[in-house]
Amino acid sequence: MPDAVKSGVDAAEARFWTGNHYNEGGFQEEIFDKAKEECGVFGVFGHPDAAGLSYYGLHALQHRGEESCGICASEDGEFHYHRGMGLVKEVFDRDRLGALKGDRAIGHVRYSTSGSSKLGNAQPLVFKYRDGDLAVCTNGNLVNEPVIRRELEEQGSIFQTSSDTEVIAHLIARSPKDLVEAVKDAFARLIGGYAFLIMTKDRLIAACDPNGFRPLVMGRLGEAYIFASETCALETIGAEFVRDVQPGELLVLDKDGLREERFAKMERRAVCAMEYIYFARPDSDIYSVNLHSARKRMGQQLAQEAFVDADIVTGVPDSSISAAIGYAEQTGIPYELGLIKNKYTGRTFIQPSQELREKGVKMKLSAVRKVVEGKRVVMIDDSIVRGTTSLRIVNMLREAGATEVHVRISSPPFMNPCYYGIDTPNPADLIASTKSVEEIRKAINADSLYFLSKEGLIDAVGGHDGEKNRGLCLSCFDHDYPTKVEFELAKATSCSCD
Repeated sequence: MPDAVKSGVDAAEARFWTGNHYNEGGFQEEIFDKAKEECGVFGVFGHPDAAGLSYYGLHALQHRGEESCGICASEDGEFHYHRGMGLVKEVFDRDRLGALKGDRAIGHVRYSTSGSSKLGNAQPLVFKYRDGDLAVCTNGNLVNEPVIRRELEEQGSIFQTSSDTEVIAHLIARSPKDLVEAVKDAFARLIGGYAFLIMTKDRLIAACDPNGFRPLVMGRLGEAYIFASETCALETIGAEFVRDVQPGELLVLDKDGLREERFAKMERRAVCAMEYIYFARPDSDIYSVNLHSARKRMGQQLAQEAFVDADIVTGVPDSSISAAIGYAEQTGIPYELGLIKNKYTGRTFIQPSQELREKGVKMKLSAVRKVVEGKRVVMIDDSIVRGTTSLRIVNMLREAGATEVHVRISSPPFMNPCYYGIDTPNPADLIASTKSVEEIRKAINADSLYFLSKEGLIDAVGGHDGEKNRGLCLSCFDHDYPTKVEFELAKATSCSCD
């Protein structure tokens, strides 16, 4: 555990440093062996069924957060909102959606990385504001939230949630300036990765952090404006993609239409590489790069870097299928469905005991015996975090009769914690931070193991030529953090993105 945690910092800061997940009772929960994204946002301005569109948009973004969800709509200056724990289809029914009247709305799906798992932290967060109600939702994580929260509390602010999103509402409310300028000043205080949607009685504001860690896109549906974390949500409601919201950009929608402003210049574009590798849906595009195509190229690059003679290639569903297809196409080894995912098992990563979590892996995945029996198998996966799940899947294939299991990972070794909206464990629990590739191979019981090179990943993603790392944040692989993350920044009295 980092010294900052050992020295007795409060629980919020401990979560900031360890990335651990805490339940409402304060007990740490072990998370299924995949990095988890924090959330997804969706917004509508100028459509008579804004809440209905938000429902379908959030359903398309469900993979970004399965813990809680919410929608807030505005009609004639009055807010109507509903939030709940669980999936979008569980939280909303026809009656609840029908009560959310208005031609503008913002919505959210959440997986907590900052703040505990409880209804009070479900978003959008809604506040009373001097000019009326204020609703806020975000995708990402604020690195310097603990110091801002402490500073605001010392000045008299009373927080209602443990979510880092609440600090933005307090910063806006305490500013004597008009809303747009207050939002700009508030964002200037933040360090981290975020995509915000903010709604008042007469405005909707969309913004991305100055590095563009988290994706946010704008679309049109007739005369209405649509905002979403991924383009797949635009496709779901039949909206036309217009463009990506740029890093440091602030878009303001009101009765006069769309106004494009900036709250910060883009210092260094740093889109989270894990969005391309794992988080985003394969039918989404991020900065004009299609995720399925990028993942296929990762698999093809893996085949060029680490060919192994085998009988079949299989991918760990669902996010590794594209890379597995690419590996198979490049090598000529047949692609087979050697592993099948049960889509109805729920969120097994929050089961309360180790025994149930281990059973949860078999509930989620099954090996197809007739496909893998007697075969040399290349198993493609997108990442290894702790290594526990990789061991179980390799053993599952062996138990089904695979004679050899060669593991190929379509990303570099995940060695460092993320501070920008991915829930990663204590660095000591990241298997690649403490073990060599050969040691990891032995730990997961594979016949061979290879991780895609950082250069191979960059080439596969493509994108913004001329920018450092082609506009990717690779800090979880190479420790090159685009912003300050040192604990000392928590002692600063003012912060800016750099």
